Amino acid sequence: QVHLVESGGGSVQSGGSLRLTCVASGAIEDRTWMAWFRQTPGKEREMVANYYNYNRETYIAKAVEGRFTISPDMTRNTLSLQMNDLKPEDTGMYYCAIRFGAAYRTPLSPSEYTSWGQGTQVTVSS
Repeated sequence: QVHLVESGGGSVQSGGSLRLTCVASGAIEDRTWMAWFRQTPGKEREMVANYYNYNRETYIAKAVEGRFTISPDMTRNTLSLQMNDLKPEDTGMYYCAIRFGAAYRTPLSPSEYTSWGQGTQVTVSS
């Protein structure tokens, strides 16, 4: 069983930056998807970015493309999310998630991930 721990959230002003880190403890398989999701009250959880270690494939949501980047370090079972030029609409709880095994397409839905971290809050003020 894998355990995920996120860190790095906080409060910043619009235009600021934050770096979130997710560390996975436990066995990581050769085909593992690690992802960052976010959720705001009243809205569904949405994917921000993910990484597939088998072929090093990455995905960045259009809403954050050009501002957010992910940095995997599979030697440490870590996936970091660098968030630049933050906007108030980026405010929310950010969760790390993991899924094992191949997929026919990039898994984007929260239901496709099996383990989750406790989340870290990001607040961006205008």
